[in-house]
Amino acid sequence: MTLKVYNSLTKQKEEFVPVIPGKVSMYVCGVTPYNHPHIGNARPFITWDVIKRYFRHLGYEVLHVQNFTDVDDKIINAAKAEGVTWDVIANRYIASYFEVMDRLNIRRADIYPLVSGHIPEIINIIQGLVDKGYAYAINGDVYYKVEQFADYGKLSGRSLDDMKAGARVEVDERKDHPMDFALWKGAKPGEPAWESPWGPGRPGWHIECTAMSLKYLGNGFDFHGGGSDLVFPHHENEIAQSEAYTGEIFVHYWLHNGFITVNQEKMSKSLGNFFLVKDILAHFPPEVLRFFILSTHYRSPLDFSDERLTEASRGLERLKTAQENIRHLEGMKPGGETEAATVLAMAVSKAQAEFFEAMNDDFNTALAIGVMFGLAKEINIYYSSVVGSNGETHAETFSSAKKLYQDMAAIIGILEDDPETKTDANAELVEQLMNLIIDIRQDSRKKKDWATADQIRDRLQAAGIVLEDSPQGVRWKLK
Repeated sequence: MTLKVYNSLTKQKEEFVPVIPGKVSMYVCGVTPYNHPHIGNARPFITWDVIKRYFRHLGYEVLHVQNFTDVDDKIINAAKAEGVTWDVIANRYIASYFEVMDRLNIRRADIYPLVSGHIPEIINIIQGLVDKGYAYAINGDVYYKVEQFADYGKLSGRSLDDMKAGARVEVDERKDHPMDFALWKGAKPGEPAWESPWGPGRPGWHIECTAMSLKYLGNGFDFHGGGSDLVFPHHENEIAQSEAYTGEIFVHYWLHNGFITVNQEKMSKSLGNFFLVKDILAHFPPEVLRFFILSTHYRSPLDFSDERLTEASRGLERLKTAQENIRHLEGMKPGGETEAATVLAMAVSKAQAEFFEAMNDDFNTALAIGVMFGLAKEINIYYSSVVGSNGETHAETFSSAKKLYQDMAAIIGILEDDPETKTDANAELVEQLMNLIIDIRQDSRKKKDWATADQIRDRLQAAGIVLEDSPQGVRWKLK
């Protein structure tokens, strides 16, 4: 099967062909750490986590780079407001980023470069652009000359005149063109600064990603991604400065995720509909938020609400039921092939083809999750058939169903043990305690002490634990 991705640069789906066979290189724009991450931050990182998981499942060697913009106006302003240095703010919210993204089961990137750690590389590229006539210095500032780059606007699809009319641009009469953007900003009192050929100062926003991506991935790497809000001006400017500097193609595939809305309006602080991840996780499990985000294709708008999170929670429980049934089937004795096993085998074959077809169609997690639901239903039907008959499983069929279901879950990044609440040690302890409680209840039933047996059942149910009787014994599960 051919993997196709939607390239924001060409505005069409293209067959993925890696620059280096067997390897995938990806650069994802990270956060500016001046506050706790919000749900809009979470979406691209969950998306790219699944993309990375999928490539690794396919056998690719993946190099994933994701930066932190730790030198920025917002960080400087936050530091001034608190009376601390800029790095205190940056380090605090970098730690906050890792805390919530780890809870969302996002596997860490291979490299997390900081702007502050790459000043020499940034200065070197700016000097190269000046030398080639693509940039000019004015009183300690350095600007990129957009009119010098013939393809400026090829990512966003807008002309310079359109951008001039529609973009918010700082008025600076010194610039050759209103859309010229800063590569280097001259030092101001109270701001961090580094020495440069143009005097002390700090980098502009866009040049940092050019310097860090080229350093770690080289020119012409596979993927560059981020939110749709980065198409212009950030990624447009990255292309202009990078390709002017190297004279070659910067990135082969540009991927951008859609916006998150709240009641059909774009999330923003000014509208008061701005949600931090840590606040959402105070009310919903991390896995539910992850599942909610992946239940919509990454390029589509995603409307956020408590109701939709609750709906996602119910859907996730259906998948967990199949997972629990798989665990119970593991403990049953092997037997011969049955009609139910034949039906399950056909369902596994169909689900495998459809799941990977969905993922190969521009990483369509929404459709892939739909396939998971279909396989979960067939697993549950098979489980009911087994427990309702001789309690024997057909080893080959069950093994293939289990593996596919686990592979699907691992790619989506769900149905894994929750590190916040479960470890191997306490999981074993919980299992032992539940077995003890079940034994006590069974003894009560044998003695016809129905009051005690019912009380145990009801108390467990109130605590969110359900007991299910079957010919093979009593099983328990969380609601």
